Amino acid sequence: MKSSKLIMGCLATLGMTAGMASAQAEVDRDAIAERLKPVGQVCLQDEDCGTASAAEAAPADANGGGIDGGDIYNRVCMACHETGAAGAPVRGDADAWSARVDQGFDTLLDHSINGFNAMPARGGNPNLSDEEVEAATAYLVEPVMDVPELGGGADEAPAEEAAADEAASDDAAADDEAVAEAADDAAAADEPAQASIDGEAIYNQACMACHMTGAAGAPIKGDADAWGPRVEQGMETLYDHSINGFNAMPAKGGNMSLSDDEVKAAVDFMVEAVQ
Repeated sequence: MKSSKLIMGCLATLGMTAGMASAQAEVDRDAIAERLKPVGQVCLQDEDCGTASAAEAAPADANGGGIDGGDIYNRVCMACHETGAAGAPVRGDADAWSARVDQGFDTLLDHSINGFNAMPARGGNPNLSDEEVEAATAYLVEPVMDVPELGGGADEAPAEEAAADEAASDDAAADDEAVAEAADDAAAADEPAQASIDGEAIYNQACMACHMTGAAGAPIKGDADAWGPRVEQGMETLYDHSINGFNAMPAKGGNMSLSDDEVKAAVDFMVEAVQ
């Protein structure tokens, strides 16, 4: 009898151990999946660059009506608002934001949507909707002010402007098809890896804020005098500076989710304007 009880006790212990091991394995798999989850994505010109990706990749923002303002900030705004480039107030710096906060959230949102001083409209990404810019602006100023409930946005554009935007969107879709065909041809011709990447789209997303305004001493796209000495250093040097950072320019324009080839494509696009 004692022997039977001993055997039953051993079997119960083994069952518990196996169950615990199975549960731990499940936790380990979840942890590994979380660590391997992508930290961001590249948003190409004329694509739906905000709402869809935010809805799929992140939980709904408390104030953003389902739009993740932090995700948009990391992809579009961080390059200047984490480094202070072009005089941009750094996120969380109460002293830099104090005078701006006094203007009210509606004014700050208007500046974000329409541009102000060295800051381009929509952070240089024209594909962002007003609601996405609003969510990113709320995330940016949240550490230094009370953000009102989102959803008001800026005044709607006139009907004719909306019609023009729709026509431009149709043209952009046609352009996308042409770009895709060109990319296939480039790959078949054994060109450099970045030749099949839309450098202009990446420039608009990550580089325009400084290279369109000259902020922080950045050479303006198309300014042959400013680019001349830089081009003489050779493309490999320009690639290296753009990928790893140089002087006031942050690595990869402040968007570390970009691949090296995507950065090279953006550099190619800028240099083509002065050659």
